[in-house]
Amino acid sequence: MADIKYYDVILKPVITEKSMAGMGEKKYTFLVHTEANKIMIKDAVEKMFDGAKVKTVNTMNCQGKKKRRGMVVGRTAKTKKAIVTLTEDSKDIEIFAGL
Repeated sequence: MADIKYYDVILKPVITEKSMAGMGEKKYTFLVHTEANKIMIKDAVEKMFDGAKVKTVNTMNCQGKKKRRGMVVGRTAKTKKAIVTLTEDSKDIEIFAGL
């Protein structure tokens, strides 16, 4: 496994209707590095966002979609998503505040 720093773990937030509905329950969805584990994701969220205390981390590996161009068949890149649940006494994450 590569040496992954905490600032390389979280790639970008996932902005969908389902992820926005979970924000009321302090659940935030991020696209993360494919080799990151739950402990790395927890440390990255707590270091990058002040006042955030992580309760649980749920991850899911998403396979790439099949794409075709003529007779050539291939796949897009695989991704990994993480749903981070914060504790009740932690602060909200500011990047989602204006949405």
